[in-house]
Amino acid sequence: MDLLKTFDEKIAAAVEKVKALKDENGELKLKLREYETLLAIRDEELQKLSGEKSSIRNQIEELLEELDSIETH
Repeated sequence: MDLLKTFDEKIAAAVEKVKALKDENGELKLKLREYETLLAIRDEELQKLSGEKSSIRNQIEELLEELDSIETH
């Protein structure tokens, strides 16, 4: 009888552990989705900044070319 009770307790503990792990898994999946969203936002921001940097570089190069043309005339 004690063996059956011990077995029952172990099964109950295992069931509780599985439930806890499922809950934790759900929480981790939610966090992962949140982090993936944040990463996507940061990626868009980086692409935008890269485009702005390129645009500014082009403007500076054009201004330098204008200065060069003024100096040579």
